[in-house]
Formats: sequence, C-alpha cells, structure tokens
Amino acid sequence: MFGYVCINKPEMKIKDYEAYKAVYCSLCKQLSKEYSFLSAFLLNYDCTFFSLLILANEDKCPSFKKGRCRFNPLKSCSYCTHGENAFSKSAALLVSMSYYKIIDNIRDGSFFEKLGCVLIKPLFSLWMKKAKSKYPSYADACEKMYNDQIKAEEADASIDSAAEPTANLLKFVFSQEAYSDKIKPAYEQFGYHLGRWIYLMDAACDIDSDIKHKSFNPIYNKLQKPQEECAAYADELLSQSLFLLTSAYRFIDKKRFGDILDNIILLGLAKKQKELLFSERKIDR
Repeated sequence: MFGYVCINKPEMKIKDYEAYKAVYCSLCKQLSKEYSFLSAFLLNYDCTFFSLLILANEDKCPSFKKGRCRFNPLKSCSYCTHGENAFSKSAALLVSMSYYKIIDNIRDGSFFEKLGCVLIKPLFSLWMKKAKSKYPSYADACEKMYNDQIKAEEADASIDSAAEPTANLLKFVFSQEAYSDKIKPAYEQFGYHLGRWIYLMDAACDIDSDIKHKSFNPIYNKLQKPQEECAAYADELLSQSLFLLTSAYRFIDKKRFGDILDNIILLGLAKKQKELLFSERKIDR
C-alpha cells in the first residue's frame, strides 16, 4: 500500500483523531514487536485503515492506555490495550507488500534504487519469512499480485488490466474480514475498487517519473502526455472507482470507529485525490 488512504483531519473530532493516532501507534508497536524496530519505518496510513476496519467489528471493544513512543521516549503516545489480531494481520500484510516492492525495484528501478534495494533485501527476506509463517495466505496473495503485475506490464496492458492485480489482492484481503457470507460481496467489491483506486492514484502521480525512467505507466501509455495534462483524465478514472468503493462501503456495518472510517472513505480519499492531482503537495507517509 502507498499511504493514500488517510484521514481528512480538519473534518475530524478531536476524540476521533486521538483514537486514530492510538491505532497508528499501536500498529507501529506491533511491527517493532514482531519484526524489528526498523520495520516500523514501513508504517503507512493504508494499513492503519486496515487495522481500523478489522477492529471495527471485533467482539471485544479496544480501550486505550498511555505509553512512550518507541522512537522518541520523550513523547507520550496512546496505545490500544488489545486488538493484537488486527495489528498482527496489518503488519504481516504491510511486510509482504513491502517485500515485493523491493523485488520490483530491483527488477525495474533506477541504478541507485536497485543498489539500495539489493543491500536491504536480506533484511526484508527475513521479515517476509516471519510474515509468511504467520499469514501464508497474505504472502501467497502478494506473490500472485506481483507475478500478475509483471505479466500485465510485459503485455503493455490497458489501464483496467494493469490495475487488476492490485484490485484483486485487496479484494481477497478484505473479503477475509467479512463477518458473514451475506456481507462478503460488499467487502469484496470494496476491496477491489479500493485497490484499483490506489493503483491508479499511484500511476497518476508517477507519470513524469516513469517517463524519465522509461517505466511502464498505463495512463501515460494511453494519453502520451505529461503528468499535468493527464490530471483531468486521471481524476475521472479515480472518481469512478471512488464512487464504486463508497457504494460498497455503505453496506458494511461497524460496531465502533464508524466516524473515523467514514471520515477516511467519504472525505479523506477525495481530498487526497484532489491534492495530489491538482497541487504540488507531497504524499503523507
């Protein structure tokens, strides 16, 4: 995941923001606990959202306690007192996806990207081994996504076909969290279109970089125009996925964290889309 699935902070209540930060810090803590303190640098908002979605329908309601930040002991943080299942799943998914990002950079990155990734690959391989032992289905799904993505790029795939591997990955991942067979199709559609939105968002933001490095980019391949001139077209594609994932999301009930999840899906995604396509702001980690 890429850090695009984040909150719209100005529209969030203070109590909800504090709960969101506690979930973020708890995922950071879980990464450090299960892999190493270095793995906490992988932390992003996308997997924080995944943790929230799992926690939203668990039987036991999480509570919070104060603690110290792992990276800055002078800083006070809040952590969830339980919910380890959600954080462990999110950590494994994040590690698995990050591992294949490293593999992809070695295959298709610039010289310095390849060099850096080769140097850190042994560490990621160790983390990946741990993640696979805990959640083999996540590792297998990420491997399939990576292989399908390579095939799509080698075939110079269309926009829809290029987005399919990431869409199918999140379709699978989110479907595993459906709390009944009746609601499973909504989770599948939500995951599919969120995955498509994330892939297309990344492609739209990377057009100029991909032109420079002669990398595959389905949006550029179709329009043959620089990033700025592709923004309006990309906005249409992304808005279509945003509408479909939002429609599926409305069928998903939440026992808790509903206001936070609504803020992310109904406000945060659209805000991030406009910021990245039509302004010079950088992506939040």
